[in-house]
Amino acid sequence: MIQVNGLTKYYGEHAAIRDLTFAIDKGEVIGFLGLNGAGKSTTLKILGCVLLPTAGSVTVDGIDIARDPHEVRRRIGFLPDHPPLYTEMTVGRYLAFVARLRGVPAAETSARVTEAETKTSIRDMDDELISSLSHGFRQRVGVAQALVHRPKLVIMDEPTSGLDPLQTVEMRKTIRALQGEHTILLSSHILSEISQTCDRLLIIRDGEIIDQGSEEDLARRLGGGGGIAIEVDVAGGPDSALAILTQLPGVARAVAIKQAAGVTSLRVESKADLRAQIARALVMGGIDLVRIDRSTGRLENIFLQLTQGKDLPQ
Repeated sequence: MIQVNGLTKYYGEHAAIRDLTFAIDKGEVIGFLGLNGAGKSTTLKILGCVLLPTAGSVTVDGIDIARDPHEVRRRIGFLPDHPPLYTEMTVGRYLAFVARLRGVPAAETSARVTEAETKTSIRDMDDELISSLSHGFRQRVGVAQALVHRPKLVIMDEPTSGLDPLQTVEMRKTIRALQGEHTILLSSHILSEISQTCDRLLIIRDGEIIDQGSEEDLARRLGGGGGIAIEVDVAGGPDSALAILTQLPGVARAVAIKQAAGVTSLRVESKADLRAQIARALVMGGIDLVRIDRSTGRLENIFLQLTQGKDLPQ
């Protein structure tokens, strides 16, 4: 879907991005990570045909963005960090306007608007002025305008920026619902969103791609960042659970973190995702398993190691 070769962008003498090369397959959901100023937004704006590169090439669905940007725009839905909304318009009229700009035939426009509003849960706001909507609903309108022409590729730059926790959960559901139907390139500072949504990660630092792969791949390459968080109900303390965990093949370390309200929290470190094996072993060993999940700090650790060369405090 996307092929990037040697992509470079200068602002004056400053190189915002340098020699980026990567590929994204059809149907993938890719997380694009980096610190502020690393070059994420510049890259996304080039892919979205908003900026021209200084050097390098980009093709989207086999079409060169420099040679035929209008055709590329028909295949892309782009949500920049500030959604391009005309607040004096109603939601429905605005989406119809965007659909026509994107080449949707007049006879199909109404159906496409209804489809985009339904996917983003704003169907009942069709007649509302955009200026009257909260920030969260404006973000949804921004997503809807990126979907209204049924693009093959959807690019989102910080789609959950400024949303409250409930709105963030709802936006996550919206993005998940798009998986399989669209190729998605997603930039976000909320690493839990990336972890729960994306198939693969691209990590950029100082304008250069420094690593890429699935979260599991990156964790293995960085020396076993595969932390697993466990909560068990052990009346006699954590020793029996730790004895089971340390005997499992692939477990590098198992430690008790804390005890509260009859529940013991444990952390297991391994190079592979052993959640299924751990759950089975604990239950067969007579341990009441309360919760098991990837450690919340795993992607944070990957991110900090790659962008700053340090780990999270344990």
